[in-house]
Amino acid sequence: MVAQLVFALRSALKRFAVLSLSVVLCLGLAACDGNQARKPPSISPADMAVIQRQAAGFQAAKDRLPELAELINERNWVFTRNLIHGPMQEVGREMLYINQRLLPADRPAATKLANQLKAALAELDEAAKLQDGERLRKGYIKVASGFGAYSDVIPADPLG
Repeated sequence: MVAQLVFALRSALKRFAVLSLSVVLCLGLAACDGNQARKPPSISPADMAVIQRQAAGFQAAKDRLPELAELINERNWVFTRNLIHGPMQEVGREMLYINQRLLPADRPAATKLANQLKAALAELDEAAKLQDGERLRKGYIKVASGFGAYSDVIPADPLG
C-alpha cells in the first residue's frame, strides 16, 4: 500500500514538473516573441520643443561664422574674442540641452561632436589671445567644420 502511494505521488510530481516546465517555456517564448511590429523609438513632442528652442540659438551662432571669418582675416583679435565670448558663448549650453533630448542611441555621437566644437572654440579663443594668425586660421576651420558636423545630429524639424 505504501509502495502504491509512493508510486502515485512520484507520478503526480512528474506530471507537475512537466506542466511547470511547459508553463515556464510558454511564458518565456511569449516574452521573447521578437515582435518586429513595435514602432521605433521617437523623440517626444515636449523634447522636440526643447530641441527646437535650443537649435534656434545654435543656428544663430552658426550664422555668425561669416562675421567671425571676416574678423579673423582682418586679424582683429579683440573683436574675434568678443564674438566668441559673446554671441557664441551659449552654444555649449545649447548643445548640452539638445543632446539630453536626443534618442539614447544618438547621444554619444552628439556629445563627442559637441565636445569637439567646444574645444575648437577654446583653441580659437586662445589663438586670438596669443595673436597667432596661423593658429587662428586653423582654429576657424575646426570651428566651422564643428558647427557643420553638429548640425547634422540635430533632428530635421528644428532647423527646417
